[in-house]
Formats: sequence, structure tokens, C-alpha cells
Amino acid sequence: MFHWRADILPGVSAAFTDAGAGNLALHVGDDPAAVQERRFRLEESIAAAPGSLRFMNQVHGNTVAVMSTGSPAPEADAMVSRGLPLAVMVADCIPVLLAGESGNGPVLAAVHAGRPGIANNVLPAAVESMKSLGASGIRAWLGPSICGACYEVPAAMRDEVSALVPATRSVTSWGTPALDLPAGARAQLEAAGVRVEHSGPCTFETETLYSYRRDRNTGRFAGLVWCHD
Repeated sequence: MFHWRADILPGVSAAFTDAGAGNLALHVGDDPAAVQERRFRLEESIAAAPGSLRFMNQVHGNTVAVMSTGSPAPEADAMVSRGLPLAVMVADCIPVLLAGESGNGPVLAAVHAGRPGIANNVLPAAVESMKSLGASGIRAWLGPSICGACYEVPAAMRDEVSALVPATRSVTSWGTPALDLPAGARAQLEAAGVRVEHSGPCTFETETLYSYRRDRNTGRFAGLVWCHD
């Protein structure tokens, strides 16, 4: 079920699922009841209360939603909470999990960092939202995503994005224009004073993970961050 799972702060854990957990997205044509059942099983596996794991309606933007108990699924690409369990779904974009300490306990974030999100600074926006809740010592964990050697894009798109985030400029392993989103994410986080603790493998190259570039009819895996006793 989990590609990677670890305790990241005292009382806080993070994880990235794999294809063994099944598709966790409601927007890819899967049976909604089956998706909800998988989400419930996922909550059970992290000892979260049924229905407490918060998901987003992701739109490739830079909106950050601050979540509280009972908040509906927001139309956003980042969520921040004072300990509520958060999830982000991907199949090549970067699932970024963040955690920091505050006087009122941990502050958590889950961010959907695709090409538009990186270009539009969704990660710095999430960090600023965490800081507004008093978070300090923020650290980041980058889940599996397509790598700079595999993410081929038109030359004009590479030029447009890399003009905004120079670290994203890349070349595929076969010599064509590409974008390195993980490098861009690391550069943005480091510029915001956030230490990156983990970076996952390439989804395109890893058969146990979903990849939209490898198979357009694919599911979504998730990055999760939650508190526990």
C-alpha cells in the first residue's frame, strides 16, 4: 500500500501510497464507491478517524486552503492545517508534504506541485500560509514524480517555465527539451528557508506508481501527512 512511510516529527507521520493502494481519485472515471472504500482503508491504515482525511479538488493553480474540522474539499492545490490529516493526489506531478512546529502544535501542509503550480509559486504560497499560523522549522518531503530526464515538453514551454523558475530547465535522456519539476520545487523551497528531507523516484520509470505520461488511463496515488499519539 505504501511506497514510503516515515515519522517526520514527534507525533507526525508522512507517507506516499503506491498502485497497491488503488486509485484514490474521484475524477478519473473510477467507481466512486470503490474509491471511497479505498480511502476508508487508507484512513484505517494510518489510524485516522473515518472521513477525517482531507482531499482537494485540484485545479493546477496556486490557491492555498486553510483547513479546519468540517471544512469541505476545497478547490485548491495546497492545504494547510493545525494537525488535521491532509492528502494530495498525483500521477506525475509532485506531491509535496510539509511540516513545522508552532506554539499550538504541528502545522501541516499538502501541496499539488505540477508545472503550472511550480510556475505560479504554489509552494512559496503554502510556506507563507504555514508561517501565518506560527509555523517555524518547516521541512519538506517530495514524493515520487516525473523526473527531468523524462518530462519532455515543447521548447517554448520549457523556455516559459524556466524563465520563471530557472532550476526547472532540463533535457530528456534522449536529448529533447524537458522540465525538471523536482529541481524547481527544491529551489523554491530552499529560497523560502525550507529544508528538503526526501525526494522520491521518477513515476514514469517506476511501474509500481501511477504515471499519466506512461498511461493516460491511470489512477492517482496520494501523499499523506497526519498527526498521531
